[in-house]
Amino acid sequence: MAASWRLRCNQPLLRYLLGFSSRRSLGLAQGAAAWPVDRGASWRWFHSTQLLQADPIKVLMPSLSPTMEQGNIVKWLKKEGEAVSAGDSLCEIETDKAVVTLDANDDGILAKIVVEEGAKNIQLGSLIALMVEEGEDWKQVEIPKDVSAPPPVSKPAAPTQPSPQPQSPCPARKEHKGTARFRLSPAARNILEKHSLDASQGTATGPRGIFTKEDALKLVELKQMGKITESRPASAPPSSLSASVPPQDTAGPSYPRPMIPPVSIPGQPNAAGTFTEIPASNIRRVIAKRLTESKSTVPHAYATADCDLGAVLKVRRDLVKDDIKVSVNDFIIRAAAVTLKQMPGVNVTWDGEGPKQLPSVDISVAVATDKGLITPIIKDAAAKGIQEIADSVKVLSKKARDGKLMPEEYQGGSFSISNLGMFGIDEFTAVINPPQACILAVGRFRPVLKLTEDEEGNPQLQQHQLITVTMSSDSRVVDDELATRFLETFKANLENPMRLG
Repeated sequence: MAASWRLRCNQPLLRYLLGFSSRRSLGLAQGAAAWPVDRGASWRWFHSTQLLQADPIKVLMPSLSPTMEQGNIVKWLKKEGEAVSAGDSLCEIETDKAVVTLDANDDGILAKIVVEEGAKNIQLGSLIALMVEEGEDWKQVEIPKDVSAPPPVSKPAAPTQPSPQPQSPCPARKEHKGTARFRLSPAARNILEKHSLDASQGTATGPRGIFTKEDALKLVELKQMGKITESRPASAPPSSLSASVPPQDTAGPSYPRPMIPPVSIPGQPNAAGTFTEIPASNIRRVIAKRLTESKSTVPHAYATADCDLGAVLKVRRDLVKDDIKVSVNDFIIRAAAVTLKQMPGVNVTWDGEGPKQLPSVDISVAVATDKGLITPIIKDAAAKGIQEIADSVKVLSKKARDGKLMPEEYQGGSFSISNLGMFGIDEFTAVINPPQACILAVGRFRPVLKLTEDEEGNPQLQQHQLITVTMSSDSRVVDDELATRFLETFKANLENPMRLG
């Protein structure tokens, strides 16, 4: 009653105050502000929208992979004013690995899309959207003042003509005391001296700006046609200091070989109209960055071995008869997993401080996509059979090409395999994917004739199906001796499929 007497509020207002929630809607605030207050009391705090309107729920750019620094908004799956339930997909975000769907954590209404579709290079933690709770007026939500304006949607830049600038003389053509310097071939030097000609009267057409014999003969031909005259050294102007200057030795050759060859005249690769700019996706940029870091910071060592696939191909044909479809690559993954289980010293990573041995054998399999190379992971491959590995590879490869891999399906791994055999490559070396310590590069299997002995000891030619595998290893973790023993064990396992289970 005391509150009612002092404020002279009517009963509806009192009931409203007593049941006032900490999260107020804009409609209630406006209704309460319209009620009369005695003696002209100033209730600025009461009808201030800053205090009474609902605080929106901020949707920030999340970190969807350990190496993600920026993200691109590919597509919004909800529209402004549309109801959202926890678990609903809000938008698709392109990370440095794949396109990932961002799911809502709360129920509510999507009130404001701050960053439009197609926006690129959005920093982690940046505001991308605003939501409100159900029942609140989503149309009244405004972007907070402390949030910077969203970046514009990236569009292909139209080629523009460079502004005219005064052209400076090219360094290779720069003259010193009136005489151009040319790099002459020995034959050209002899011809020019014999016919009293100067290389500056012609054009050098040789590599790196060398004045060749052919260039000198053209000058001789022009001289015989009367189009050019003999080159005469210009007389030096009189000088009062000439007496004090020691005489110069003029007995040397007219065209001495320069100590440093002049730099060839480059083109203008960045001039408008001379190239087509290709927009780089986040995946491409991160691949370029990580490959550069790997080759420049990881001491790569390489070991190569040839493996006979005769037994594997025979087992594969038998499985096909039972309608079990597996690839040679599935046997290679299984052989690598079994070998890593037998040699846990290779199933390690280097995190910058030292090696870490991993308890589970997780094989990363390189898959080529339109946006770049990605390595989905066969989890606990040593505990899986050939058919289970084949099924996992098919599912993960399809998801990788469709851009639907989840972060946990490509993050981590203890060993990588890259197979280019299906592209007809005999052998190659691959770059290690840090923090992993090894990657196995696999070429195609090919028929090779070998001289063997039959049961009676007679020599005979026999055809074998061989593949070449090359392992790149981090020398800080896997030295040459350990890498050699790994390949020997891998070869023995692959050539005897019964060991693979």
